[in-house]
Amino acid sequence: MPEGPELFLTSRYINDVCDGVVFSGRVEKSQVSKNSEVPFESEEYLISATSRGKEFKLMLTPVKREHPPPNKGRGQKPMDVIFRFGMSGSFKMTLASELPKHAHLRFYTKESPPRALCFVDHRRFGRWEVDGSWQPERGPCVMLEYGKFRANVLKNISDKAFNKPICEALLNQKFFNGIGNYLRAEILYRLKIPPFEKARTVLESLQPREQDSTVTLSRKVKLKRENPDLLELCHRVPTEVIRLEGNGYDPERSTYSMAFGQWLQCYNVPGMKSRRDTNGRTIWFQGNPGPLAPKGGVSRKRQSRAKEEPEVSSPKVRKSRARKNVKTETLEEDADGIQEKKKRGRSARGNAEDPGGTGAGNPNTRARRKALVSQGSPTVASAAESQNGQAPARKNAASAAVASRARRSKAKKTP
Repeated sequence: MPEGPELFLTSRYINDVCDGVVFSGRVEKSQVSKNSEVPFESEEYLISATSRGKEFKLMLTPVKREHPPPNKGRGQKPMDVIFRFGMSGSFKMTLASELPKHAHLRFYTKESPPRALCFVDHRRFGRWEVDGSWQPERGPCVMLEYGKFRANVLKNISDKAFNKPICEALLNQKFFNGIGNYLRAEILYRLKIPPFEKARTVLESLQPREQDSTVTLSRKVKLKRENPDLLELCHRVPTEVIRLEGNGYDPERSTYSMAFGQWLQCYNVPGMKSRRDTNGRTIWFQGNPGPLAPKGGVSRKRQSRAKEEPEVSSPKVRKSRARKNVKTETLEEDADGIQEKKKRGRSARGNAEDPGGTGAGNPNTRARRKALVSQGSPTVASAAESQNGQAPARKNAASAAVASRARRSKAKKTP
């Protein structure tokens, strides 16, 4: 999700590409978007932008003419459109003939060939509000209103929001407007604060204290720069991303830019642990998670960024799946073995009943043999004739043997 630095960089981008560019016509919304129409139309108007934390404002200003055409009424009034980027929102300036696939709001220039400033959001979680204003429940911006931001947090230490772990409190836009998932991980990592430490415990130590009057101002500034506290890093870390000059986090990319990847120290970095908070968001950290870590949670280490593989929830699930697969494979193997044994049994019985390979033990084979005999097949006929000739010979030999035994028995009985 785009965070404070990304929205600030977007406002800078729009102010650069729209500087001196005149827009014309009506604002066009895609048919698939469920957001409201933007009822703005002007022959000539200008566009500028600004951001505040995780909110973004686009300002549409009609160009004033010295001699407006007659019968045009009072004309179009200026309009502010508030954007919340969701998971994948961004702005792009392209040729009107080459609109991006997921351009859900389009502002056309008056030039030739015309260009279009597009709000692109392929996941469609982004929202806009016509004639909107900054949400009053959001606190001061951590980047652009640091003094107000710090005062707002310290005067509300008793708020129930700070009963939660510090990693969850940092995502509360009422106090930390502009901080998101990767920023909270980097801030806590630099201070070696366990992510599931109670937020109030961390912030109470930041209350203003009496300072030593003997310490010079330059010394105080140096100490503050070398040992920043959590609220100071909430301002400093986003500013570092802005200074990367467009090389910061971009949800449209499948991988991080080289500059941003080198800047990261904790978030999604190999060797770091991760755990889901009570809101289901993943926090990256090092060391002990803290006393308020969800019970039953298992910390997982990031192995490698080069090889992206889906994470397995737990070894137990993987083991059970393996057993299931082994069991299925064993059953399949056993079934194949039984079928093979049956085939072998039939083959063995066939060979025992018909050792000559004529198929005499098989009724169907016997019928085919008789048919072949009737057709005059020389091979089968000769086999049949030999068998028919052997039968009387065996019968005569048996009769001669019986007669011989009878004569010997009679001779023994005679005196």
